[in-house]
Amino acid sequence: MKYNRILLKLSGESLMGDDGYGIQYPMVRHFASEIQSAVAQGVQVGVVIGGGNIFRGVQGSSKGFDRRQGDQMGMLATVINAMAVQAVLEEMGVKAKVLTAMAIEGVSEKISWRKAVELLESGYVVLMGGGTGNPFFTTDSGAALRAVEIRADLLLKGTRVDGVYTADPEKDPTATKYTNLTFDEAYRNNLKIMDMTAFTLCKENKMPIYVYDANQPGNLLKVLQGEPIGTLLQ
Repeated sequence: MKYNRILLKLSGESLMGDDGYGIQYPMVRHFASEIQSAVAQGVQVGVVIGGGNIFRGVQGSSKGFDRRQGDQMGMLATVINAMAVQAVLEEMGVKAKVLTAMAIEGVSEKISWRKAVELLESGYVVLMGGGTGNPFFTTDSGAALRAVEIRADLLLKGTRVDGVYTADPEKDPTATKYTNLTFDEAYRNNLKIMDMTAFTLCKENKMPIYVYDANQPGNLLKVLQGEPIGTLLQ
């Protein structure tokens, strides 16, 4: 394998499939299978999942919720998603542990980088819920933070497109795909890959980002084997 330790970032919406809301078991099973394939090759896997399939704080604030409270609600949504993936991984015989930015008695321990690394080195998939634990930060920022904290070799951003394009390929048929990008090039071209806080954190800590199509079975293993199926930023 080209990478020994990774942080996989998935959106909450990726878990809802065609349902439009909530958690669809076949989608969770798909991502759990992808993670299982990586673990079987000896790769240490940390996971951060968004909560947009259940509740998104910034949307809640537009409907009247206090943004701080709304973001806390969104953090709890990410914990529900982490628990769902943990449950399916364990069904498949993969050791998995949920750590969260806030301690939730009976559900999860509070995250620390030492605990996360200890679990990763013991063969556990570590699902990191609760974002950064603070309002006004996205789960992209949470993923960047956790990737840097555990000293991952690569932060993978799983999407529904096969990389970064010059424009939205779902709207512009003339858009062309980048195979490699520098952080500065992404800044200059105003490419919306992750939010600016997450992006800057990765740049300053020399954390490479790989954007790929996470919905295609077998793609995670292809990335880990070095196949150029997405876009690498470094």
